[in-house]
Amino acid sequence: MVYQFKNIESKWRDYWKSHSTYKESEDSTKEKFYVLDMFPYPSGAGLHVGHPLGYIASDIFARYKKLNGFNVLHPMGYDSFGLPAEQYAIQTGQHPAVTTKINVERYRTQLDKLGFSFDWDREVRTSDSTYYKWTQWIFKKLYQSYYCLDKNKAKPINDLISIFEKQGNELVNACCDDDVFIFSALQWKAFSESEKQKMLLKYRLAFLSQTWVNWCPELGTVLANDEVKDGRSERGNYPVEQKRMRQWSLRITAYADRLLHDLDNLEWTDSIKEIQKNWIGKSVGASLHFSLEKNQETIEVFTTRPDTIFGVSFMVIAPEHSLVTKLTTQENQQLVSQYCKQASLKSERDRQSDVKNVSGVFTGSYAIHPFTNKKIPVWIADYVLASYGTGAVMAVPCGDQRDWDFANKFGLEIVNIFKDVDISEKANDDKSSIINNSDFLDDLSVKDALKRAIEEIETRGIGKKKINYRLRDAIFSRQRYWGEPFPIYYKDDIPYLLEEGKYVDLPPVDKYLPTEQGEPPLARAKKEDWNVFEGDRMEYNTMPGWAGSSWYFLRYMDANNPNELVSKEKSDYWGQVDLYIGGAEHAVGHLLYSRFWTKFLYDIDCISFQEPFKKMINQGMILGRSSFVYRINDTNTFVSFEKRKEHKTSRIHVDISLVDNDILDIEGFKNWRSDFKDADFILNDNNQYCCGFEVEKMSKSKYNVQTPDDLVETFGADTLRMYEMFLGPLEQFKPWDTKGINGVHNFLRKFWRLVHDEQNNFCVSEQDPDKKEWKVMHQTIKKITDDIDRYSFNTVVSALMICVNELAELKCNKSAIISDFAILLSPYAPHLSEEIWQLLGNKESITQAQWPVFNEQYLVEDNFTYPVSFNGKMRFTLELPTNLDKAQIEKTVLELDQTIKYLDGKEPKRIIVVPKKIVNIVC
Repeated sequence: MVYQFKNIESKWRDYWKSHSTYKESEDSTKEKFYVLDMFPYPSGAGLHVGHPLGYIASDIFARYKKLNGFNVLHPMGYDSFGLPAEQYAIQTGQHPAVTTKINVERYRTQLDKLGFSFDWDREVRTSDSTYYKWTQWIFKKLYQSYYCLDKNKAKPINDLISIFEKQGNELVNACCDDDVFIFSALQWKAFSESEKQKMLLKYRLAFLSQTWVNWCPELGTVLANDEVKDGRSERGNYPVEQKRMRQWSLRITAYADRLLHDLDNLEWTDSIKEIQKNWIGKSVGASLHFSLEKNQETIEVFTTRPDTIFGVSFMVIAPEHSLVTKLTTQENQQLVSQYCKQASLKSERDRQSDVKNVSGVFTGSYAIHPFTNKKIPVWIADYVLASYGTGAVMAVPCGDQRDWDFANKFGLEIVNIFKDVDISEKANDDKSSIINNSDFLDDLSVKDALKRAIEEIETRGIGKKKINYRLRDAIFSRQRYWGEPFPIYYKDDIPYLLEEGKYVDLPPVDKYLPTEQGEPPLARAKKEDWNVFEGDRMEYNTMPGWAGSSWYFLRYMDANNPNELVSKEKSDYWGQVDLYIGGAEHAVGHLLYSRFWTKFLYDIDCISFQEPFKKMINQGMILGRSSFVYRINDTNTFVSFEKRKEHKTSRIHVDISLVDNDILDIEGFKNWRSDFKDADFILNDNNQYCCGFEVEKMSKSKYNVQTPDDLVETFGADTLRMYEMFLGPLEQFKPWDTKGINGVHNFLRKFWRLVHDEQNNFCVSEQDPDKKEWKVMHQTIKKITDDIDRYSFNTVVSALMICVNELAELKCNKSAIISDFAILLSPYAPHLSEEIWQLLGNKESITQAQWPVFNEQYLVEDNFTYPVSFNGKMRFTLELPTNLDKAQIEKTVLELDQTIKYLDGKEPKRIIVVPKKIVNIVC
């Protein structure tokens, strides 16, 4: 009765491939269901056991829905543009496409071995020119569009040009740059071609502008905020500085309200929705201007608390603010210059999150309070960001803790504007406070003071009510080679789109580094190397990694269409992704950009839905169990874990393949790295070297990666699939531990033995199952159906195990029971289930079967055991048919010898009968 999983799994992989079992097409007679995984970046390290967790869950649900009669779309592809392949190209000279191809092939081999039901005919790779031509197509459409606030949607830029030609821009209500000036139709017509294009860039949804960016000189590129940690690049750990550069950006801020409002329609976790809301960061307040002493300029600020205007005692501007130079007096220039340089080395995220270290520098200049006319000092501090709001804040230390800390650090005045509130220890953030010491706002509540302050600000002409967003326009340029090229060329330094039907392929270059002049790698390409070359030059920047991943779910619907991004017919059929599974690390960027692009494509009538992902589950991370050795400082001697405190040591990660039950393979360790070849060891009392351990993120750099390959070889893919689900709820973080995998493997072996005799011959009975057997099966059907419907994938494994144990106790190998069980098992263990299904005599794949329907009748009991009590004290039990009514139950009980005995000649005063509960005789 040997469960030969290797032969079984190989056989069914070949079958699925040769029969195109998982190929799907549109079918109007079936209800669709679209299941999607966040597609992977194909790294050189391949998959570790944490990667397939979400894929297994999505595969289970896809198979389950198909068995329930749905037409299921379940595709897979690769987010194949990425910095690692480019860095490898810089080091070795190997083209990133070659590296990517090798990595993709390895991923595909690993994924195939795990038995996923992906429709590989729909595979996409974002670095394939047949794919990224459509990314360029979307960029073209963004470039050719503006956002009309009257219609609350994107419209063609040509419509805007027509308005300009007829009436100028005075009545135009559109999202645009802040520095747009009013012009008439005559003025528009008088503009030069260059002036017209520059003005249109201020309205386009894809536009060029001077922007503060995270610049990494060592990598030679701009980095997104999530690629920077503690002022250094996530990849390579290189210094990152703030730099103002001319960059392509996308006007995502135009969609801020829709992105915020439509979250209510999504089946996402509250935590993910909250992250999105915070990132969009809608706030209502006022914009107002502070004039400057000895300067004609004004400082504009946005505040959500104009009611606190009389509490302003100083102003703070960002180190990158355009007025820094003008406001800095001669005696403060050196300090200001040093401070601004230091601030430029920090990322925006670090500057926002570092609340403990208060820093700043005085410009030497003063602003004038718009209501009191008092002089207030203007400072520079890195907690103010040039890219958020106006890059300046009016500091109210009595009502804002960061301002309070700043004022205390530098001895600045703190004016208390709150009635009967002590601010000596901290700022007051209680919005139920009453305003005081504030002229016309005195004795007003915060709510009333907010309204009154805005009215007065607008009356005096020093500002206006305004809605602001934390969300900023998305920087869309990267100074890299390995990314989507732009369909843009330049004439006289003005960008122009390639005409319809023309797209740019990545040209070959001699090196993957910036030029000596600091231009991006594409500037190295010769004119003849470009498949399209127009104007003075082509665009040398490439698009960011999120460009291709923002719309890939649409391409899966029509992956092989050479003429359209996706046909309307197919996108109308498949529609939104019904279930999206991926890591929570993409809670901001990827999800926000995908939602933005989906809404834009809806606006231009490319698709018929406004949100990409209806329901989303964020799987938790499978954590690795790292092992450590302890080297005595300034030596090559390693001390065992138990004795490490006797020495000053440094903890070093060691490859987990060299450790068994925390005991180090010393010879293997010496051969692992050349610098450990002559290492000495201080062993424990058992003459062994014991390693330390820690549960942490599974990572190649921590040497704690467990690949699925070895486990599939040892236990089989079905075992691994079930075990990963068995580890715990999908959403939770879980430590990886292979100790429990034997239990899952033994369960599959037990099921195999249930249907095979001693000679390993398939052996099932054709007899009809009895009531006990049907009860076991339908209890399992109900449990598993309910659990999968609520995405409780781990508890299903337990239910399957319990079912097999109970069937084994009943010695049940009835064909009807085994058939239903094979279907229930198939989403989790598809290879074994297919084998059993075929042995049962079925000609088609088990994927064509129907999910068993729960029948409650099988759980109805024929008899019930009643506790019979006298005056509330239970004396004996009695088993009776469940179909008896109260009178029949009472009659039967009273006729019993036991009842006569306990009545002892007395007449019952009352008989209480609750069917299927109790019988109580009061006497």
